[in-house]
Amino acid sequence: MREVKRIKRDLIHSGAILDIYEDTMLLPNGKEEKWDFVSHRMGAACVLAVKPNGKILMVRQYRSALDRETLEVPAGKRDSVNEDTSICASRELEEETGYRAGKLERLLSLKSTVAFCDELIDVYLATELEKIGEQHLDESEEIDIEEWDLNDLVEMCYAGTIQDSKTVAAIMAYALRLNTK
Repeated sequence: MREVKRIKRDLIHSGAILDIYEDTMLLPNGKEEKWDFVSHRMGAACVLAVKPNGKILMVRQYRSALDRETLEVPAGKRDSVNEDTSICASRELEEETGYRAGKLERLLSLKSTVAFCDELIDVYLATELEKIGEQHLDESEEIDIEEWDLNDLVEMCYAGTIQDSKTVAAIMAYALRLNTK
């Protein structure tokens, strides 16, 4: 494979979480091309939370990018680039659902959209859940908590009802783990 080389990177927009760049790339055929790049400065974590009865806690919330509600695993960005993603996962689980995990285990790490974004998300499995209180949502958040069977969630992933990459990855990784034990 011949080398692609970035010869210039221009910051187009700096936001609270994301920076958007325009990269000038030198292609193997000698031509230059402009590519978009989105840098997610913080990284994130998500958590597939399994109650003792086997039900999985999911959150339903409005997503502006899709202009509709989505069903997802609890997730959020790290508070700093140095924050351990397990702390982020625990915090997001408590804030979004009011549950605390007695056991938290990393399932996998993923890059959400490698064609144009460097966002890293660590995916955790939370078990031994304990209800510790109510949700502690940000002022702009409105999140409903739902409980689902794993088989129904897997079917929804295959049907395209659930399309969020971190949620699909979490559900499928957990399903595979159960099938290989």
